[in-house]
Amino acid sequence: MSEAAPPSPALATLGGGCFWCLEAVFQRLRGVHDVVSGYAGGHHPRPTYREVCRGTTGHAEVVQITFDPQEVSFRQLLEVFFAIHDPTTLNRQGADVGPQYRSIILHHDPDQAAVAREVMAEEAEGWDDPIVTELAPFEGFHRAEREHHRYYDRNPRQAYCRLVVDPKVQTARRHFGHLLAEG
Repeated sequence: MSEAAPPSPALATLGGGCFWCLEAVFQRLRGVHDVVSGYAGGHHPRPTYREVCRGTTGHAEVVQITFDPQEVSFRQLLEVFFAIHDPTTLNRQGADVGPQYRSIILHHDPDQAAVAREVMAEEAEGWDDPIVTELAPFEGFHRAEREHHRYYDRNPRQAYCRLVVDPKVQTARRHFGHLLAEG
């Protein structure tokens, strides 16, 4: 009798402001195997951080999350996502302004698109302003430069990390402690 193969890991690609913020939160969730900062949703074939920051490539700063759907669902990832950023501000998260900071869900299949639409409709009831999160098919991902990976973990005392990233990590700990890998 042969054993069934373990389920394949799934991918989620999300943008909600600076990728350092999203990476710091999602890498702490159980069932998440990897979180990679990068760029997606644009037209430039090889975007760099400087080009994306200029807002001319069409790309958003995103994270690509490799996760085990047996441990954490795509729906749960989206619930965390909507709790740690403001999906009602077009091309902006706090002081970060431009299309590269837009709220975006890049779905990898029709099931993810359906779940995203459901969660967005549910989340809309909790906000005073309309949700402007873009929902689009995933078309490609460009890994960010090395210095952007695990930025929060490597620079916890840096001002941006203390003032912007850390509050998002704390929000995840308060509201999603049951999903954290660290307890």
